[in-house]
Amino acid sequence: MELYFAPMEGITGYIFRSVYEKYFGGADRYFTPFLAPVQDQWMTNRERRDVLPEHNEGISLVPQILTNRASVFLGTAQVLADMGYREVNLNCGCPSGTVVAKGKGAGMLRDLDNLHRFLEEAFAHSPVDISIKTRLGMREAEEVFPLMELLQEYPLKEWILHARVREDYYKNTPRMEVFGQVAGECRLPLCYNGDIHTVEDYEQLVLAHPGLHAVMIGRGCLTDPALLRKIKGGRPMDMAEFAAFHEELCARYEDCMSGDRNTLFKMKELWAYWAVLFPEETRALKKIRKANSLREYRQETDRLFSGEN
Repeated sequence: MELYFAPMEGITGYIFRSVYEKYFGGADRYFTPFLAPVQDQWMTNRERRDVLPEHNEGISLVPQILTNRASVFLGTAQVLADMGYREVNLNCGCPSGTVVAKGKGAGMLRDLDNLHRFLEEAFAHSPVDISIKTRLGMREAEEVFPLMELLQEYPLKEWILHARVREDYYKNTPRMEVFGQVAGECRLPLCYNGDIHTVEDYEQLVLAHPGLHAVMIGRGCLTDPALLRKIKGGRPMDMAEFAAFHEELCARYEDCMSGDRNTLFKMKELWAYWAVLFPEETRALKKIRKANSLREYRQETDRLFSGEN
């Protein structure tokens, strides 16, 4: 059973991936936050930096593409193939309103005829293997069954299935009954995604669905950075390790970002997940969130890690 680190927009870029891998590891594969190409501009400079092989040494990385145009998908896939990648992942799961309104991400599940035409062209000309990440459907979990029939017409490298519908966003609980039916019938290599936060969550999942090819975890790897390592039998995280991880991550962002403010914003975004590691430190967490400079931020995090608060 392989373990994947899920793509998380704005969070799991190449700096985060490399520092996370150094301190915690456990991921068999990482997936990039989606590349959003347009005709004749296959990726922005920021996206190109994220997928450069020299920025991702020592990890197995799959670039993810968000588009509803097969020609754009193929153009981007060719650029990635030229970089040495052998697989790309098609994002048909992003629930964002602006994305779905353009018929991308989970919006591609709204019209399976269009998705069929997209896949026909993509598989006819792709220079690399293709995997796909979807939700069960737009509104009803049962939408997944005609979707499964469609996807099984193609030699997909893998189907990563988030066990929610688009209308769930990231709320409600995964639709495990329907996912179980899919897992029992699907002929494609199947990866589960959705609400794995503990080793126990993972063990219950694989006990119920032993035929899974892989499990993808996102938010659970932020609320417990050592989760993947623990699933593989490794040790839990200690506070000294987390403090060192935090400091290197902050320093790496500071080195590559223009201005302390951008680094500060980046680090504060992560505390939306890390706060659960410090359930008794409400006052200290408030000070971290209110820090107005990187210097103040570092002072407050140092106090937290040292137990001075």
